Order: sequence, then C-alpha cells, then structure tokens
Amino acid sequence: MREKLMLRTSSRLIPIFFAADDKYIPFMMVTMKSLIANASDKYHYKLHVLHTDITVEHQAQIKRLETGNCKIIFVDVTEELEKIAKKITLRDYYTATTYYRVFIAELFPAYKKVLYIDSDTVVREDVANLYHYDLGKNYIGAVRDQLVVQTDIYGDYVEKVLGISRGAYFNAGVVLINCEQFRMARMLKQFIELLNTYTFVVAQDQDYLNILCKDHVLWLDPRWNVQMIGTLPFEEDKSKLVHYNLAAKPWHYKDCRMGEYFWEYARQTEDYEQLVNILNNYTKEDEEKDKFYGDHLQNLAISEIRNRKNYYNVFGNNEQLKLTRVEVLRRIAELEKKGIFDQDVEDDPPGRELKPGEVDYLRSNMNSRLRARYAFKVAHWFVDALMLKRQFVVKEIVGIEYLKNLDSGAVITCNHFNAFDSFAMQLMYESAGKRRKKLFRVISEANYTAFPGFYGFLMRNCNTLPLSSNKLTMMKFMRAVNKILQKGHYILVYPEQSMWWNYRKPKPLKKGAFNFAAANSVPVLPCFITMEDTEVMDGDGYPVQAYTIHVEAPIYPDKDKNRAENIQMMMEKNAKVWKEIYEQTYQIPLSYTCDEQ
Repeated sequence: MREKLMLRTSSRLIPIFFAADDKYIPFMMVTMKSLIANASDKYHYKLHVLHTDITVEHQAQIKRLETGNCKIIFVDVTEELEKIAKKITLRDYYTATTYYRVFIAELFPAYKKVLYIDSDTVVREDVANLYHYDLGKNYIGAVRDQLVVQTDIYGDYVEKVLGISRGAYFNAGVVLINCEQFRMARMLKQFIELLNTYTFVVAQDQDYLNILCKDHVLWLDPRWNVQMIGTLPFEEDKSKLVHYNLAAKPWHYKDCRMGEYFWEYARQTEDYEQLVNILNNYTKEDEEKDKFYGDHLQNLAISEIRNRKNYYNVFGNNEQLKLTRVEVLRRIAELEKKGIFDQDVEDDPPGRELKPGEVDYLRSNMNSRLRARYAFKVAHWFVDALMLKRQFVVKEIVGIEYLKNLDSGAVITCNHFNAFDSFAMQLMYESAGKRRKKLFRVISEANYTAFPGFYGFLMRNCNTLPLSSNKLTMMKFMRAVNKILQKGHYILVYPEQSMWWNYRKPKPLKKGAFNFAAANSVPVLPCFITMEDTEVMDGDGYPVQAYTIHVEAPIYPDKDKNRAENIQMMMEKNAKVWKEIYEQTYQIPLSYTCDEQ
C-alpha cells in the first residue's frame, strides 16, 4: 500500500478518487465507464478506489474497464483508518465511505491536487477540464448545493445551525481538493477535533467540510455538478457531470430526471442486467421508504433549527441569533440602576434538571477523562487561534507567586464579564506550573445540560462542576467539592453569580465560594481581571479588551471562628481586595448608579 501512496506525479497525470463499499460496485462502474469514455488521450488518468471491503473478484471486474491511459488502483485504507480511529474518542464515523475524502491529502502526500467524485454520477465531458481549475490558496473547488439554495428548510438549517450563508454552502459529491492547503491547514486534525466536538446529523461529512473550508472555496461552473433538485440555470443537455443525489436514482425510478445519461453508460458495463433487475424490482414499499427518509431528513433539519433557536451556532458567531451589544449594555445599565447584580443579561439556553447519574464530577470514568483531555486540547487550539488574531489578549498576570506558593487546595474567585474569562483564568493557572494539581470550575445547570455546540462541549468536559436543582445531584456535587479541595486541587468560582459583558466594576458577592472554603479549611485566592481597550475591533465593532489578571494574597479561614463567621469574614475581605484593585487600576472610586437613586 505504501508504494501506492507515494506515486510520482506529472503535469499530465489526473488523480481521481472514489470511495465505495462492495455493495456499490455496479453504480461506481457506470460512473467510471462514463469518465473513461470521455477521457482525452493527452492525459493519464489514475482512478483510485478507497475501500475496506471490495472483494478480489469485484476488483478484477472493475479493472476490466481500464484503457491505455486510464488505470484503476484499489487502496485498502483499513490500516490507515485504524490509526485515525485511535484519535476519535466519541464516534466512529471513520468507518463510513463518505468520510474518506477528508483523508486523501494525508494518505497521498505526493499529490498537490486531486479530484473526488461520488459514485452516483455520470461524467459527460473530459474531467481534465475540471481538474485544471486553478485553486490558488483555496482549500476546495466545488458547486453550490442546490437543495440548500432552493429549499428554505435546508437554507435555514445551514444559516442558523452552521452559521454559513445558504449561497456559500457547497455540495461535496464532486470536489477539487487542494491537498497542499489541506496539509498546511492540518485539515485532518481539525476534522477529527470537530468530529469529537460537535454532532451534525443532517448532511454529516458535508457539514463538517463546509465549516472547515468556509471562506476558502473556489466556485466551479455549476454544470460540473448538476444535481437533481430544483431548477437549472442552463439547459440539461449542457451538463458536464450529472449527480443523482439523495433519492433521485435512475436505477430506482424509471422517470428519474436525466436518467437517460445513466443508462447510456450502464449498457456498456458488465452489471447492466443487474441494474435493470434492481430497477424492475423496486417496490412501492421501497418508494415509501425513500419518502420517509426524505421527510425524516427535513425533520432533522427543523429539529436542529429549533434546538438552536436563540443559541450561538457551533462557533458562536451567528449575529442574527443573539442580542446586539447595544441591547446588552442597555440591560446592564438598567439592572445596575435597580441594584440587581445577580441576574444574567444574556439569555442562556433553557436548562433542565440534572440527574445524579448524568455527571461524573470526579472524572472517575475513563471516558470522562478522555473527553476532558480532548476538551482541553481543543480549547487550547481555539484560544491559540483567538490570540493569533488578537481577538483574545492577556496583557499581564500580576501576583502569580501567591498561587505558586500555595501548598494546599483553594477556592479561586474571579469577576465574571465574558465567556472567555474562563480561558484567561486557565492560562493564569497553567502559568503557576502546578502540573500535578487540577483546576475545576463551577458552572450553572443550564450551561451543562443545554448549551449547544462547541462551547457546550467545553462546558461539559473541561473539569466543570455543574450546580443542580436536584437535591441528590447537589449532594453529589458537595461531596465532589470537598474531595477535590482535600486532595489539594483548586476550584474556580464566580461569586458574583451573573455574567455582564465587559462590566469592569466588581459586583456584590454570594456566599457559595466562601462556604466551600470554610467547610474544608482552605483559603480563598481572590483574582480580579481588569481591562483596557486595544486597537483591534471585534465582530461587533467594539475594541477587543486586553486583560490584566491580578492575583492577590490568599484569605485563610480563622480557626477561632465558626463556619458562618468565616464565610462572612472571607467574603468581606475578598470584596475589599477587588474594590482596591478596581480603584487603583482605573483611578476612580467604586460607585454604582443605584447608589445615586
């Protein structure tokens, strides 16, 4: 196999890839026959078939399609996929042939560019004309998906769930892949990370590819992927490649649109009689199943849209589905004026009751530990990308020695003003070099049970300790908190309770964090993050904030005081420390508009 992967290339070589299992051989042979019949004698065409189970007999049958300048190569990718399988901890999609196209660039390092074609297609023109498109630095060359463009349900799905314009979503059945750019962008690594992060149930691999290649697509002549959906902007006989996607199969339906092109080449294959038998034996029940699957696909899209209504999409950048920053700031001003500081301004997804068996607080299960490890890896990748774009800036960490010198567990407190402040605190913690100890963070029940997409994955797996409205779950939560602190680990708590976007003032504190510390005789380590504008603007037109993380001296419980007294004492000291940092940094006295009322 390795010799096949390291094939030497030339300017006259056209590498083409198919992915099939043993059951799809008759249909792939029609596609191959049509491609070979229209091939030019100026080029050499290498047709690679990626598979794991095609029999020797079927391989010999397909090889009989070869001509002098069109050669067929079978590549069993089982061994390579087993290596990839070890990196995929949540789902085993690597066994599906539809995912093979993502692996081509890594499996064939000699190729700079390849053409991938689904096996439910018919080629009507020399594919060398398609292959010679100049991709530049684009990741992929493709044609827009007509089901998405012309059907509102699927158009709404890609816009509201994936965050991609319906006019910028491509069909992945016929694609020109820029292998060099795939390797430079580490596309396989990104795909595996995204596959472990988020579940797409509608178009699956096509959804993943569209997200990974967003804004890096060269749009091809639509005649190179004429799909059986909706109206065409040109006459059917002008098509260069016909794609019988979804249920529109000419071997199932005698009245299939543009089916005559399929049967033109089917008659020239050894499996022609088998294809005719499939057509003649396709029953009304089979047709009803097609209709059921079509309706089911639509229902999946509708369900995904509803589940993510008013949520951030997978990358949290769907501006149409969240409050504008003007509205957020207006709400903050109103709440401060009323003296209500413990109410969130931005709407979290509606949560549900978290049952005791749903959460592994101590990561005692191997799967929980693997997910946590992967979540931290993905989070670091995400933060590194933000920092590279200067969308996330940590200017300075002051007083880190207070954390370095701690020889016990502690409750770390921090002001809460941004979804990213948790990333800042993680970086602060890691800078202290406490490799043998872990940082856990307390989060709300709704964030754990209902938060969607990428952030939801992090919420559930980055050593989080969700609160719960269920009494038994809260008992489990408290036992976990006690055990974590007694083992010398650290717990991050936001004692203000609410998150107000870029709110610089400290808010009144709640008792929970100080109760954890007093109950376990460990200190509270007060941290406060101050902000200053940078010259970089975020997606809403506001300056990106540069954070300074202030770490102050630990506040220890007094052995001569009872728990209630220690809670009150530590809470007051923490508030005083935050107030001093605020006033020294911003050079203004701390005051609130509610005081003026």
